[in-house]
Amino acid sequence: MNPQEQQAVLTIALMAALADGDKADTERESIRGIAESLGAEAGANGLAKVYQDVLLKRVDLAASVARLSDPGQRELAYEMAVCVCDADGARSPAETAFLADLKARLKPDAAESAAFEKVEGELVEAASVAVPVAVAATPATAAPAATEVRGPDGAALDKSILNYSLLNGALELLPQSWASMAIIPLQVKMVYEIGQAHGVELDQGHIREFIAAVGVGLTSQYLEQFGRKLIGGLLGKAAGRTIGGVGRAATGMAFSFATTYALGQVAKRYYASGRQMSTALLKQSFQDLLGPARQMQAQYLPQIQQKAATLDAGQVMAMVRGR
Repeated sequence: MNPQEQQAVLTIALMAALADGDKADTERESIRGIAESLGAEAGANGLAKVYQDVLLKRVDLAASVARLSDPGQRELAYEMAVCVCDADGARSPAETAFLADLKARLKPDAAESAAFEKVEGELVEAASVAVPVAVAATPATAAPAATEVRGPDGAALDKSILNYSLLNGALELLPQSWASMAIIPLQVKMVYEIGQAHGVELDQGHIREFIAAVGVGLTSQYLEQFGRKLIGGLLGKAAGRTIGGVGRAATGMAFSFATTYALGQVAKRYYASGRQMSTALLKQSFQDLLGPARQMQAQYLPQIQQKAATLDAGQVMAMVRGR
């Protein structure tokens, strides 16, 4: 894809991210920063202003669609928009309307769209089953009594966090657009299990609020994963349906390994403290852990690549469901 086509796909993805108009200021700021950083990585000045153009409605959806003449690029743009709208676990009426309009304009291949929507829908459904939607959570001020609940095995938790990080790093290296959709549900599942290990039962709403409090925006996180794949040439449809060499592009990828690892370690501290950490402390702790986690990412890159070479949709679905 040339820079103009990349910009068109990113513009459509950003329009999808902002379609419902309900994004919090922190999420909008995260999306803006991602648009700018992706522009710098691509070496294309136009990408740095995409966010402002979309936010201020200086860019037209029809014009962006018109830039994509290749059927594969149009299919890719539609799939990315669907994933961005579903990244936070719920599609609003405004997002549904946006996607319907976009599909009518892009006219993606019916069979391919149906196959993608089936896998994407199954992932969203699997995520809702893996972690309860609503349970009676332990009050924030109450820590489990030592006489009632045995302390969690720290080494076992560290191993679990590492395994989730390796898996999510591998998912980011896959060329299929649905692969990144599994990363956030797996992060939610990881935090749920960490809470359980500390005797705290959580629901999806609480976990997603915790992830946001740490400073990991759900929509913006997916948008960053997608943007890095697009610019790195890892997306199958953008690269003529070839992986394009996982090893070649991986050095600048697997960002989700570091994010997942830092998130898991912060969650371990948070629930061990009886949920007494402030939002500011959560964010600072996450940022402090992110640097070392990125160094670990380089260390574990061979394992991440090896895992990426063996994953398929069925395996990923089973992992999200917890089987």
